[in-house]
Amino acid sequence: LRESNVKFYLPVDFVVAENMNDGAATKIVTSQEIPQAWAGLDIGPATVRLFSEALQDAKTIIWNGPMGMFEKDAYSRGTFAIARAVADAYATTIVGGGDTDVAVHKAGVADSITFISTGGGASLEFLEGKELPGLAALTDDKN
Repeated sequence: LRESNVKFYLPVDFVVAENMNDGAATKIVTSQEIPQAWAGLDIGPATVRLFSEALQDAKTIIWNGPMGMFEKDAYSRGTFAIARAVADAYATTIVGGGDTDVAVHKAGVADSITFISTGGGASLEFLEGKELPGLAALTDDKN
C-alpha cells in the first residue's frame, strides 16, 4: 500500500447495542471496549470525522458496503454521514454493492456519485483483476 500511496483507514469507535431490537441500550466505545455479547451496529462519531476528513483530499473513492445497520434509524448516522462525505468529495466516486446503493439513495446523494454498481462482490473481484464470467461470455469468440 505504501508503494502505491494508498491509505487504508479502520474505524476508531463504534455504536454498540445490547441487541438489535428497537430501543436497546447503546454506547459509543472503542474496539477494545465493546462489551461481551454486544454488537457493533454503526461507526462512531470519531470515525465519521476521521473518514470524512480523509475523503476530502481523495482523488478516487471506492466504497463497498455500508458502515453499519443503516436500515434502522438508530444506526444509520455513520453510513449517511459517509454517503454525504463521498458525494461532497471532489473525486471520482464509485459505490459498490446493493446495500450501499440503497444507502446512498436513502441518504439522497445518489445523483452526486460518479458510478453505482449493485454488484458488490463482483465489483471488488473486477478491481482485483479477476475474470468475471458474465464479462468473459461477452468477449468469448465461441458465442
